[in-house]
Amino acid sequence: MRTDMHSLSKLSESLSYIYIERAIVERDNNSLVVIREDDRVPLPVSSLTVLMLGPGTTVTHAAMCVISQNGCTVEWCGEHGVRFYAIGIGETHSGERLLKQAEYHQNPTLHMEVVRRMYKLRFPQMPLEGLDLKALRGIEGIRVRETYKTLSKIYQVRWYGRDYDLSDMSMGSGINQALSVGNSCLYGLCHSAIVSLGYSPTLGFIHTGRMLSFVYDIADLYKMDTIAPAAFEVVGKNFSTDINRDVRIKCRNMFKDKKLLKRIAKDIAYLFDEYKEQDLDPDTALWDGDNNKIKGGKNFSGEKE
Repeated sequence: MRTDMHSLSKLSESLSYIYIERAIVERDNNSLVVIREDDRVPLPVSSLTVLMLGPGTTVTHAAMCVISQNGCTVEWCGEHGVRFYAIGIGETHSGERLLKQAEYHQNPTLHMEVVRRMYKLRFPQMPLEGLDLKALRGIEGIRVRETYKTLSKIYQVRWYGRDYDLSDMSMGSGINQALSVGNSCLYGLCHSAIVSLGYSPTLGFIHTGRMLSFVYDIADLYKMDTIAPAAFEVVGKNFSTDINRDVRIKCRNMFKDKKLLKRIAKDIAYLFDEYKEQDLDPDTALWDGDNNKIKGGKNFSGEKE
């Protein structure tokens, strides 16, 4: 756990977070304190947007009251955000980003623009204008196939293609099991980032029909340069009998070293044209037709209450 809480890490320009594990979070007057063995570290909850609670963390009822009063989001996750379990939403969170995601999802032109930007993030140097979805999927398929072949040669791991059984992952080959574990870790991290940023994990643009469709969309942006090399490296070295555990540790460290949380926030902002910090209005608003809105919290009958 970090002992210097004065300079907060950034998940994005407008979202600061602190990750804590194996500690107790308690109320200290109108703020918080993190207790770990003999250390008591003040936690600046008033300037905090997301508090990520990792394994071995206990948070008191009084602490949760202070957290809620300060409009901070609490997220329960695995080590360094690798798994996503649950989230509590703070009072200042706005629905603006979710509404924008829904707008882009339902508008065919904007929907296709997001899809193109997702492929542009994969192929920044390649001109993709004029290519239809079938062509884009084909280019991506070639990239994935060639990446697996290259990693197979580098780490001397036999590769016969991606093959797994969702009902029993242990039936697959060592490398397929390792890739499945890596996928699970990456999905957890992306899920954490998406929900923390105020988007829906369900409204996907390439994937559709699943509760985590947008999670799969975002995770696919990073698979080939994170979990794929991690899985092949672990299986190639094979120093341990617990390959799944080694893959989880390798992925966790890689996500941290690559600052993947920050990268996810930046890339999602690019997908939805959020090039500048968004002014999220915490006040309740009412829809007024033609995408206009007016301030809520008043009686519109024309009579005094």
